[in-house]
Amino acid sequence: MNINQAFTILSEISGNHVARIIIDAEPNMSRMRLWWICRQLRRDVPVAKIIHNKWFYGLKFYTNKWTLDPRPDTETLVDAVINDYKRARHIEIADLGTGTGCIICAIAKNINATGVALEKSYHARRVARRNVNALNLSDKISVRRGDFGNARALPEKHFDVIVSNPPYIARGDARVDAGAMHDPKMALYAAHNGFAAYEQIATNAKNWLKYSGRIYVEIGMGMEVDVKQIFTNNGWKFINSVNDLGEIVRVLIFENTDK
Repeated sequence: MNINQAFTILSEISGNHVARIIIDAEPNMSRMRLWWICRQLRRDVPVAKIIHNKWFYGLKFYTNKWTLDPRPDTETLVDAVINDYKRARHIEIADLGTGTGCIICAIAKNINATGVALEKSYHARRVARRNVNALNLSDKISVRRGDFGNARALPEKHFDVIVSNPPYIARGDARVDAGAMHDPKMALYAAHNGFAAYEQIATNAKNWLKYSGRIYVEIGMGMEVDVKQIFTNNGWKFINSVNDLGEIVRVLIFENTDK
C-alpha cells in the first residue's frame, strides 16, 4: 500500500491530523491493516487504542483496551505536583489506580520522586509495568496490586504525596463521548453519582500519608463542592484547587493533619 494512498483514505475518514498520526506510527501498513484501521475509526475507536500509544507530558505511553488513555486534562494534576515539589530533595509518592502509569511516571521524570503505582486490574498492571520499564523508571517506581478501597493496600504513614485520577463518571451519564466507550468501565464509572472513589480515598488515604503530606485528586466538571465536602468531612485540610487549560477546576489538593 502506497503511503500517499493510505494517507488519502485515512484523511477522508478522520481528517489530515489523525491520518498523519497513524501514518507516522505505521508507515508500512498493509492493505489489510489499513482496512482494519478504517473500520476501527468508523466505530469511533480512539486513535491511541488503534496504534497503542499516546503522548502525555512529553512522554510516550503504551495503552490498550484495558487502560484509560492518558488525557491532556490530567497533565494539570502532574503540573500541580511538580510545581509544589520541584525544589524537594526527594519525595515518596503513591498513585492510586495508576492505569497506564502516566501520572507517576511523568512526575518521576521531572522531580526526584520514587514510589508505588497501585492498580487492581491485572491487565492494567501489565501496561503500567511496560511503561515504567520503557521509561527506565523500574528503579524508582514499583507497580503493585491493590485497591484504594482497602485500608491495608499500602504501607502505613509512608508517603509524602498521593495522587489519583479515580473513576468519577456517574453510571448512565449521557455526556460520555463515543471514544470513552472503548475505555475500561472500571476506570470511568463510580457509584454514588460518581463520588464513590473519592469517599474511599478520603477514608483510607490517611493511613498511607505522612503528617502534613498532601493528596492531589483529579475531578470532573462541577464536582468541586461535593468532593471538597467529602474530604473535609473526613478530616482533611483543603489547600488549593487548580484549573485546567479550559479554566475548569480539575485538581483539588488536601493536606493530612493526622499525626
